[in-house]
Order: sequence, then C-alpha cells, then structure tokens
Amino acid sequence: MSLSLVQSRALLGLEAAQVTVEVHLANGLPSFTLVGLADVEVKEARERVRCAIQNAGLEFPSNKRITVNLAPADLPKGSGRFDLPIAMGILAASGQVDAARLVGWEFGGELSLSGDLRPVRGALAMALARPSNGPAASLARLVLPIDSAREAALVPGVPVYGARHLLDVVAQFLPEGHPPPEGLQASLPAGEGWLRAESAPPPQDQATQHADLCDVKGHAAARRALEIAAAGGHSVLMVGPPGSGKSMLAQRFAGLLPPMTVDEALQSAAVASLAGCFKPERWMQRPTRAPHHSASAVALVGGGSPPAPGEISLAHHGVLFLDEFPEFGRAALEALREPLETGHITIARAARRSEFPARFQLIAAMNPCPCGYLGSPRGICRCTPDQVARYQGKLSGPLLDRIDLHVEVPAIAPQELIDAPPGEASARVRERVIAARDMALARQDHANAALQGNAIDQHAALDANARRLLQKAATQFGWSSRATHRALKVARTIADLAGSEPVLAAHVAEAMQYRRVAGERVG
Repeated sequence: MSLSLVQSRALLGLEAAQVTVEVHLANGLPSFTLVGLADVEVKEARERVRCAIQNAGLEFPSNKRITVNLAPADLPKGSGRFDLPIAMGILAASGQVDAARLVGWEFGGELSLSGDLRPVRGALAMALARPSNGPAASLARLVLPIDSAREAALVPGVPVYGARHLLDVVAQFLPEGHPPPEGLQASLPAGEGWLRAESAPPPQDQATQHADLCDVKGHAAARRALEIAAAGGHSVLMVGPPGSGKSMLAQRFAGLLPPMTVDEALQSAAVASLAGCFKPERWMQRPTRAPHHSASAVALVGGGSPPAPGEISLAHHGVLFLDEFPEFGRAALEALREPLETGHITIARAARRSEFPARFQLIAAMNPCPCGYLGSPRGICRCTPDQVARYQGKLSGPLLDRIDLHVEVPAIAPQELIDAPPGEASARVRERVIAARDMALARQDHANAALQGNAIDQHAALDANARRLLQKAATQFGWSSRATHRALKVARTIADLAGSEPVLAAHVAEAMQYRRVAGERVG
C-alpha cells in the first residue's frame, strides 16, 4: 500500500486535538515533503525519521517521492511528538508494518537518530483527550515513550503502552507471517522495550513533604489567618518588617491544605506535563510556585507563541507565593486580577487563543515601606511619606480588593523567640482545615472562596446580628461590593472552622479584622 494513515495529537494549550498523519509514497524524483502547518521542529522530523529508520535496520524508501500531510491543515503543530507517527506511516506505506493493525492506536514520541524514543511534553493532556467510555473506549490505545507513558497512565480508563525504541513499536504491528527485521534481535529483551504502563501509587503521607508549622513561634494572628485561608481557599497578604517570619509562614502553608482529589491532581499534573516539569514523585501533591520578583507578566500569567502556561497555571490547585510583592512589575501584578477572580486565564494572540486553569491560592508578602522598618521597634525608618506612598502605591486598589486576608506579621521579641515552646504542629491544624473544607464541599461542592452570585446568599446566610454588623462595617470602612462579599466568604469559612452552620456576629467580627479599610495604608 502506498498510502497510510496514522493517528496522533497536537497540543493547543491543554487541548489535545486529533491529528491524522497521512503518508503517500509515489514514483518520481526522490524527495521528502512535509505539509500541514508544521513548526520548524516538526519539519526537522524528516532528518530524524530518515536516520532512525535506517539505523534501526529498517528500509527507508529513498527512491520514492514521500509526501507527509498533517491534517487538519489549519491546525498548528509543534514539538517532536510527530516523529514516531511519521515513521510508522512511512513503514506502513512501504509495507513493513500492517497498516490495518494501526487502526485504533495513537502514537506520539520523539526519535533519536539511533531510533530510541525520547519523552514528549503534554503526555497527560494527550491521555485526557482520549475517550474513556462509550463505543470508542475499546480503541483508546496510546503509544508513547516509556517515561511519557508513565505520566499518561495516571489517567484512569485509558490503556497506555510504553516503548523504548522504534523497533519495539514495529514488532507489535508486523504483517501476518512477516519475519521480524534483523535489527529487532539487537533490541531489548521481551517485556523491557514494550509494556503496558501502570501508574505509581501516591505517597502515603503527603503532609511530611512540607516543613512543619511548629517551627514558627508566636505569630498567633498570622497562623490563624493561614488556617482560615487553607480551609476556605482564600488568598493572603502578609505585611511585616524584614526577618519577621513571612517567608517561613508561607513555606509551610501547603502542608495545611487538604489532600488533592484525583480530578484536581490530573488537572495540576496536566499543566506541569505541558510545561515539561511534571515529576511522578510529586503526583497527588499540591504544587508550590515561588517566582522571583523580577518575573515578567508573561512568565507569571503565561503567553508566548504558541501560548504556554505561566506560574499561576503551574500553581493550579496549589500555592503561588509572591515574596517582595510590590517589587513585581506593575503589568505582572495587574495581570493577576482576572485569574484571582475567575480561576482561569485566557491568552489571546492574533493567530490563536488558549485558556489555562489558574485556581491557585495567592500568598503574598511585603515590607511596609522601602526600608522595611516602618512602625517596627527593631529599626529606625528613614523613608519619607512620599517614598512610603509610592512603594505601597505599586499595589492598586482593585488588586488589594481581591485579596481576602490582610494580616500584619510583626517582629518577634528575642526572649519569645528563644524561650517560647514550639507552635502547634501542621498535622493538627490540617485536621481542622480538612473538617472545615469537608463541611463546605458537602454544602456547596467547592471551597468558600469560589462562591459566586446567588450561592453567596444561599450558603453564607447571616443571622440578624451578623447582618447588621456586616452592613455597618461595609458602610463605615468604605468597602466595595467585592470586598463585602469577600469578607462574607471569609466569615463563612470561620463559621465552618467553628462547626457552625449559620454565620454569626462573632464570625463576621473576626473576618472584619482581615479587611483593609478603604484608603488605609497597607502597613
């Protein structure tokens, strides 16, 4: 047969669109033409595929006019994932593998010049795009390099096969009665080069992967704010002088969060796989991202061509820690406003548009002034009022309005730091957080921070005293509608931590302490 069809997938953001690799061999002047809106790395597959087939001891049809079409033609294709399907298409068109047996299989993998298979990005996204039930489920078979196959196998219900070498793949699709190629005898022993990939079980105790909150002495208010944030999925801004413990608190926050569900873990891992930074040992563990304050807006929220996920998407269902918060570029900070509100980011370019998930918990830390010692007894602040205003003015009102909890982290006295006993351990705080989060999930199926619209009135109902207190606070402190709703959601979380179904005045009063008064300085 001079025409063959092989299935693969192209990545557009987190979407894995199906691509048909069409290979046609014809008589004529020998050539190798690749069409179908392919990027440079895909066009370079011509040389990789040619060398891989020849060095594997297979026959490359050098005397033929080879045309490879990646359909649909208007879908952009990038990366080296098309090396393996192009090679299988050429071998099928030349009769070295059975083209009929390729039906129902999808291939992806980069080839070395020797024929070895190298991992590709986005293996999880490819597996998530496969049907796991229905009539097509029985045909949902995916062939990837071994390491990529272990990633894709984390998706339940999709059979994934891993291979180490091109010959290991060819051996599975030989024509009936066709002798194996000579080079196949030199490949790995049976069972090592081709296997059905199985996902590894998650670690038994994920909380031990993070530093313990018991290392933090004092800071009762900050510890309480982090507990509320973990229970309700809220964002936090910590303000305090240098060395007061802001970074130490933030580094221990992930250890307070509830365990991930399988769906959350798959979404988070799919973004990491797309960026090429997924590690199987981190499976089912909430990510923590801490970019330097010199990061650009594109690095923070994503972008480029083709659009790639940024730090906020890599922190999906995890923690984004931004230290030295005002030192980030103004464009980068303002770009956080939409994902903080919606939980996703849409990157639009002239040629394409991509959407990435970004349901992260923001933990931000900053000094009260450029020198850091405004209001601190440990140092003398020599900043002028204009310098302080310019420094704090880097954070716009709309951005601060979207941060649920504002907490001061003062310096700890030396005597308390040395003599105070260890603080409460993360494990005990985590138990209360899980109980409160379970209460919210049973009531509304998501964390309190994600409440929107009528759901706020329905699930965060106030009693009469709490309602009067909240109305008075919003009027007196000049809160916006968003700030009022966010204070109400924080009060709902405080009530959950107390095991209370109604939101009482005491819960509203505590929530009020974490809201900044309109026009007030951050510090």
